[in-house]
Order: sequence, then C-alpha cells, then structure tokens
Amino acid sequence: MEEGDINQKLLGKAEKSGIEELTLKEKIWVETKKMWVVAGPAIFTRFSTFGVTIISQAFVGHIGPTELAAYSLCFTVLLRFGNGVLLGMASALETLCGQAFGAKQYHMLGVYLQRSWIVLFLTACCLLPLYIFTTPILEALGQEKEIAEVAGYIGHWFIIVVLSFIVSYTCQMFLQAQSKNMIIAYLAAFSIGIHIFLSWLLTMKFKFGLAGALSSTVLAYWLPNIGQILFVTCGGCKETWKGFSMLAFKDLWPVVKLSLSSGAMLCLELWYNTILVLLTGNLENAQVAIDALAICLNINGWEMMISLGFLAAASVRVSNELGRGSAKAAKFSILMSTLTSLAIGLVLFLLFLFLRGRLAYIFTESEEVADAVAELSPLLAMSILLNSVQPVLSGVAVGAGWQSIVAWVNVASYYLIGIPIGVVLGYVFHMQVKGVWIGMLLGTFVQTVILVIITWKTDWDRQVVLARNRVNKWLVSESREGNSNTNNAA
Repeated sequence: MEEGDINQKLLGKAEKSGIEELTLKEKIWVETKKMWVVAGPAIFTRFSTFGVTIISQAFVGHIGPTELAAYSLCFTVLLRFGNGVLLGMASALETLCGQAFGAKQYHMLGVYLQRSWIVLFLTACCLLPLYIFTTPILEALGQEKEIAEVAGYIGHWFIIVVLSFIVSYTCQMFLQAQSKNMIIAYLAAFSIGIHIFLSWLLTMKFKFGLAGALSSTVLAYWLPNIGQILFVTCGGCKETWKGFSMLAFKDLWPVVKLSLSSGAMLCLELWYNTILVLLTGNLENAQVAIDALAICLNINGWEMMISLGFLAAASVRVSNELGRGSAKAAKFSILMSTLTSLAIGLVLFLLFLFLRGRLAYIFTESEEVADAVAELSPLLAMSILLNSVQPVLSGVAVGAGWQSIVAWVNVASYYLIGIPIGVVLGYVFHMQVKGVWIGMLLGTFVQTVILVIITWKTDWDRQVVLARNRVNKWLVSESREGNSNTNNAA
C-alpha cells in the first residue's frame, strides 16, 4: 500500500472513530500531519511577509540615509503598531472559525469572516490619524524636521498597507481554520518574487526613488489579498463561503469584545519588545548597545516566525477539537505542538550558544559591536528557547478563547515584573543592556510558567462545553443565511 493511501486511511480512521481509539504511534502520526498542514505554510508565509519589509528597507537604504532613517522609523513605530492592533483583533476570528469548523457549522465561517472585516475596518479608521499626521506627531516628539517630513510622506503610503492588513489577516485565519492555508503560502512566494523584481526595476533601474520602493511594497502586500479573496469567493471554500450576507451586521458586539481582548493580548507583547529598545537608548555607550541589540532582535525576529507558525497551528488544532467536542484530542494537540516547537527551540538554543559573536559579522564589521553581541548571545539563546514555548501556549489561549485572561497575565508578567526588574538591573546595578534584557526575560519566563499552569490545570471537558455554547449562541441557521443572501442579491 502506498504512503498516501496509508495517510488517508489513518486520517479517515481518526475522523470516524476519534483520535482516542488510535494507537499512540497512529495518534502521533495523525496529529503531526494535521499540525504541519497548518504550521508549515504559516511559517513560510510569515518568513515571506517579514522578508517584504527587509527587502523594502534594503532598497530604500540605497536611496539615501534620510529616507532609510524615515522608513525605519515609520516601520518600527507606526506600521508595527497598526500591524499589532489589527493582527491581535483578527485573532478573534481564529477562535470563532476554528470552533465553528470543528462543530461542522461550516456556513458560519463566512458570516464570522464578514463580521471581522467590519470590526477591523472600523479599527483601521481609528488608526488612520497616526498615518495622516505623521510629520507633526514626530516633530512634536522631537524628531528632526527633515526626517519627520520624509516619514510623513511614507506614512501616507502606509495607509494603503494598513488597510491591506484587514483582508490579509482575516482571510489567513479563515483559511487556516479549515487547514487550507497552502494557497496563502503560494501567494506569499509569488508576491515576494514580484516584490524583489519590482523594487530593483523601480528604484535601481528607473530611479523612481522612494515612490518606486513604496509602490512595490504596497503591491507586495495587496497581491496575496487579491488572490485570497478570489480563492475564498470563487469556489475554493464552497462549504464555508455562502456569499455576502446582511447577517454580518448582526451580533457584532460579542465579536468586538473578543477582538478587543485579542488585540490587547498581542499588543502588550509587541510593545514589550519596543520598550526594551527604548530603555537601551538611554544607557551608556548607547550606539554600540543599540546596534548589538538590533542584531540580536533581528535574529530573534526571524526565529519568531517559526514560533508564530506553531502559534497558528496550536490555535487551529485546539479550536477545531474543542468545536468537535473532543477534550482528549485537544490536550494531545497541545502536547504535540509544544514538544515539536520546544525541540526546534532546543536545537537553535544550542546553535546560538555555540556561534555567539560570529553571527554579528553577517550584519556588521565592527569588532566592538560583535563583542557586544557575543556577550548578549546567551540571553538571545534563552529568548529563543522561551519563544519556542510561549507562543504555542498563546495559540492554545486563542484557540480556547482565553484572550482576556492572557491579556491580564501579560500586564502582570511584563509590566509589573519584567520592565521594573530590567530598569533596576540596567540602571541601578549598572548591568546596562544585559540587565534590561534579563529583566525582560524574567517577565517572559513568568508569563510562560503561568500559561503552563493555566493550561495544565484547565478542565478541558468544561472547555468543550464552553466552545459548544459559544458556537450555539452565535449560530445562524443555514436557511436564514441563505434567505439573507437571496434578499441581499435582490
């Protein structure tokens, strides 16, 4: 019997009788396949999306130092802020779509998708003043006038990028809940290839300057969106997309509340890393410290793309199994996702401990900066190890709908423990950037331990009941949705 037939037989057996009746070897095989169907494309997509920004930054750097400084400022502060808010709020869709798909209420996924579009569009409108008035905002914060003016020009372009996040994140989570995210990976690969070519053509060949680089960036963000919308609405999701419906405008408040909790949960984590950079900027020999920290955070950022892929996988698998009504399968999914991510994290932990300062020469020729990176390498390795567990547990929280609980855990761990300890170690005990980072790591460690305890102590049978109640509470009968679509078309 061929391997594909064996895989199909095992998966079919799991669907019919439940994963509880399989042998341990079969359980591991089935769960690993289901996990990587989500995690693999998710990791590749995040690498590609992260790469779009890096490529843009590289080409902008060839235009001029002022343009590079303005772009870096806009990306680090403005775009990352908008990205965090919208990505966090869109993660509510992971909970809703994942649980509805597991409960076989397929028609509700399209309604949830449209509700999320409305919520995220209204949120994006609230964020737009940041990008419209970028120049006066930066000047008021003490930024140089020349850089602030160029940043204002870039900020106007970033309005189109921010609006692209609405479609991008919601469609990704809608498709991930159904394990149909290979299309996302294909579109991301196509987009980054076009982006490299257009960036070279418009900035290097035709010398269109900043406008050329930003045009290519905008196109790189919107091309996958067009492909995803066409895939969703033109037959790629026949069971879960029944057309546009007026029901999307009903029962919005519960979606808003869950979205706000999700946004708070993710933003508190993103701002935590930003504060680390800001605190480092006020230390002695700040230039070397910031350069070394930037290299470490860049490496850490690339590694986080792997962890975020497992976050997506954990979220999808847990929400699907809770919606399906299987507490044992949900717990097994958590175990497999955590152990797989931890194994990868351990390998990278040992690798970065071994390489230490040698990594710095990829980014700089300064021996002083390389020595600083070598000193920070153990902390970088420890960050990578923690990152292999913490995002998976955050994904579990999203899948179960615990966003508000995790938001409070983040406040306590990061802002009441991590940052104060980092300030004391860095400034009072003069440990400089190492002290600040140790404090921040302690905050992440505390958060991880708390999430482990919450996950371990959770009554997963009760979570199945809560998931079913959530699905039933917001359920709209398929006939009502069909009538709404017909009336809407008329």
